[in-house]
Amino acid sequence: MDMEKWSARQEFLCKLLRELRKESNLTQVQLAAKINRRQAYVSKYELGERRLDLLEIYDICTACGITLVELFERIEPELKKYSQLKNDLID
Repeated sequence: MDMEKWSARQEFLCKLLRELRKESNLTQVQLAAKINRRQAYVSKYELGERRLDLLEIYDICTACGITLVELFERIEPELKKYSQLKNDLID
């Protein structure tokens, strides 16, 4: 797998999803139950061992009580920073 894909951006997303769960006062077990998955599923994506598709992220957001829009509002400023940093390195 291309290591670029598992870069700081991926680590940021994993960290953000973990923070989202904790802000919602949910344990991994509780969140897993809400999305009809096992605790290991939550652990694996929080550790970056599993990637998520948009529908899975939607389910996580719903279980945590936020919308995809709210999540993306938190993600986009960080992704812009990474894009700028990458552009600076290329130039």
